[in-house]
Amino acid sequence: MPIRIDAELPAKKILEHENIFVMDYERSMRQDIRPLRIMIMNLMPTKQETELQLLRSLANTPLQVDISFLKTESHDSKNVSASHLEAFYTTFTEIKEDYYDGLIITGAPVETLDYEEVDYWPELVEIMEWSKTHVTSTFHICWAAQAGLYYHYGVRKYLLDDKIFGIFKHTTIHRKTPLVRGFDDVFNAPHSRHSAIVREDVENCPELTILADSEEAGPFIIMAKEGRQIFVTGHPEYDVVTLDKEYKRDLDKGMDNVPFPKSYYKDDDPELGPVKSWRCHANALYTNWLNYYVYQLTPYISAEIKNLK
Repeated sequence: MPIRIDAELPAKKILEHENIFVMDYERSMRQDIRPLRIMIMNLMPTKQETELQLLRSLANTPLQVDISFLKTESHDSKNVSASHLEAFYTTFTEIKEDYYDGLIITGAPVETLDYEEVDYWPELVEIMEWSKTHVTSTFHICWAAQAGLYYHYGVRKYLLDDKIFGIFKHTTIHRKTPLVRGFDDVFNAPHSRHSAIVREDVENCPELTILADSEEAGPFIIMAKEGRQIFVTGHPEYDVVTLDKEYKRDLDKGMDNVPFPKSYYKDDDPELGPVKSWRCHANALYTNWLNYYVYQLTPYISAEIKNLK
């Protein structure tokens, strides 16, 4: 799939080196195609790593996708340069009159806080409300999935005594639903979080459907409004080394009780390195979302998104 991104975005050279088809704006304008407009609200502290992870995940369909990045106005990011944000990110004030075929809201390392204690919570609430009339389908990841379930459906999160950290087995449910088309009966996915939602709370909400579940990690893929809202409680986009970096970072900080990543390293030995066991299903998830819940549903005239039910 040709991903349309800014020609100066640092991730572009890495993607091209990995033989992922990246198209700049000048070339894309010569094609008589309306690209899908996807906005990524990147709340992760490691913004450039997350950009690369998500662009890889979106690079597996023949569709042309125009990617933009959204930053918070009410919170200053400390782990990325101001020049990077200024060059490649926009704000909600600048785009709130626009319409998008898809929106991805990433996770954020704030799950131990009450939602209302997060400094950009009012801004996020405004964006989630706006998404109902200005976005065809919104894909919420990890903390954003918990936040979206709480805001839209009142599903609470609960702090955990032990962090869910590592690679967990999941079971596919509702196999005929296009979002999980091509999934095996059992598949792996990464998680890294200090909070969780309760399966019964989701099941008690008739508007929500659990499409994949884990005995240890809980509900994983949840859908609402026939795919206009997708909630994924883990990090399927993670690179093979992401959990390794997080584990060693916490060890280097001298933190107490650093959890060991479950089912991640070969023979549970960090010296042998991690085993990649989730990328095929991660790619299928993002491909299915783009195809069945963005491309197949979005109107050709973007402003008509507001008329979708």
